[in-house]
Amino acid sequence: MDHAAILALYDRDMRRGAQPDSPNARVERIGRVVRQVSSAGGWNGVVWSDLDGANADAAIAEQITHFTGLGREFEWKLYGHDLPVDLGRRLRSAGFTARPEETLMIGEVAALHLDAAPPEGIRVLAVTDAEGVGLVAEVHEKAFGTDSSRMRHQLLARIEAAPDTVVAVVALAGDTPVSAARMELVPGTRFAGLWGGGTVEGWRSRGIYRALIAHRARAAMDRGYRYLQVDAMSTSRPILERLGFAPLTTTTPYVYVP
Repeated sequence: MDHAAILALYDRDMRRGAQPDSPNARVERIGRVVRQVSSAGGWNGVVWSDLDGANADAAIAEQITHFTGLGREFEWKLYGHDLPVDLGRRLRSAGFTARPEETLMIGEVAALHLDAAPPEGIRVLAVTDAEGVGLVAEVHEKAFGTDSSRMRHQLLARIEAAPDTVVAVVALAGDTPVSAARMELVPGTRFAGLWGGGTVEGWRSRGIYRALIAHRARAAMDRGYRYLQVDAMSTSRPILERLGFAPLTTTTPYVYVP
């Protein structure tokens, strides 16, 4: 896999050519910035920029003005290869707070190791309705210790309005949800994104997370997608590398709260 070429393709299709991630969102291209504007319950932020030292501060100020006027918290999704090289410093100076850095990892579906099956006693359930979304949200809150309201809202809206663009699964031990994840499919591109993979403490290191990656990768292959993308935390990166994913760059969420 040609890492530079794939990263350029990712930038073109998934960032510069971004599509709304929910029925309640729209993508706007303003000057050298591409942003998503959503409802209060959705994701708001900058997905791509093409800036330099002469125009970066003005572009940052414009985004702050825009989203503050809407009363929205928003995120500037900064990648390690974005310019100018001090864009992260400029965002912090403007009042943004950096969240933990992640690694953008991409795998070619046909080359991934997809033989991982759920461990004994675990069954994987496809999520297609509000009840299933509730199970995913339960796992999300237990696994990450964070509020799941936004994720619940976005996932349910997508399942109801555009079910062909999302694959969500939950792993059950008996009737107890112990792991969950989703995959977002972007029509007209070769990329599908893996998101929200989490396992409840006490059920980790048993191969469940790996099995859910394999499950979604097979679903992407069946739908004709060539590449899978993950924003990986340090805990999941080794698992993804063993499955055949390659690290291409870093990504850091910079969050601005009005």
